[in-house]
Amino acid sequence: QVQLVESGGGLVQAGGSLRLSCAASGGTFSTYAMGWFRQAPGKEQEFVAAIKWSAGSTFYADSVKGRFTISRDNAKNTVYLQMNGLKPEDTAVYYCAATGRHIIVVVTSQYDYWGQGTQVTVSS
Repeated sequence: QVQLVESGGGLVQAGGSLRLSCAASGGTFSTYAMGWFRQAPGKEQEFVAAIKWSAGSTFYADSVKGRFTISRDNAKNTVYLQMNGLKPEDTAVYYCAATGRHIIVVVTSQYDYWGQGTQVTVSS
């Protein structure tokens, strides 16, 4: 059983930056592909970014491409989401997720484990 704990959320002004972290425990982190999703009030959960276990392959939603960067440190069992150029529309609860599939996964149903989420609020 894998446990995921996100941190790093908060309140930031538009144009600012935040770095989210997701610490994993209870499994072989280096074998899992990881993803970040977000859910804004009244909206469905949406894919943000994903990274393969080897960290050599990443994929982003068009809405964050060029502004967000996903990375991982397998030695620390942690995946990160660096968010630059934040916009008010980025406001949401951000979740990290893990899957045993060794591919990039953008669909929520294909992830096996989820964190509890961290709130990101961007003021205009």
